Amino acid sequence: MRLRLRRPKRLFPRRVLRPQRMSTSGPHYHPVLFSLMCLSGLAELGLTAFLVNAGLASGTWPSPRYHELLIVILVASVWTVLFSSMYLLWLLDGARHLLANVASSIIWLAVTLTLWGVSAGLMHFTRSGGNCPSSAPISRCRQSLTVESLAWVELALTALALCWTILNSLNKPERAVFDSRRMV
Repeated sequence: MRLRLRRPKRLFPRRVLRPQRMSTSGPHYHPVLFSLMCLSGLAELGLTAFLVNAGLASGTWPSPRYHELLIVILVASVWTVLFSSMYLLWLLDGARHLLANVASSIIWLAVTLTLWGVSAGLMHFTRSGGNCPSSAPISRCRQSLTVESLAWVELALTALALCWTILNSLNKPERAVFDSRRMV
């Protein structure tokens, strides 16, 4: 006769948590906003890195404040490219990750908005040359004007994405969530 052992019952049933997919029932414009943020951040990153490198090679800066401001804009563009591309990768993955939820999106968008607001505002008052009417088409004056205008574009895109995220989260009905997003 064979003795059969019983497995004790679990107090909590084992539940497999699968990542939830983003619904496709309505239009989602935030991927477009985040991809625009990433692309303009890449343009800003390339131009600012070029200007910092050219300034270090030649040693010519309009002012020490201009050099430091270019480095701040470089950091802001790296920040924007890093986080917007991470958000897009999580979005392409289709799962809702802890760092891609609404609360963390609002936090990093607010930090990004602050970075671009300070950078664009300071660049507006630090940059010399006005609209560069007598400068060559490719000159430092026009390049720094492009850096400033791209900073204002990043500020506008970030503000739009922040408003969109807040309004979109307010319009969604609350659903019961049983994963780590419940703790946020």
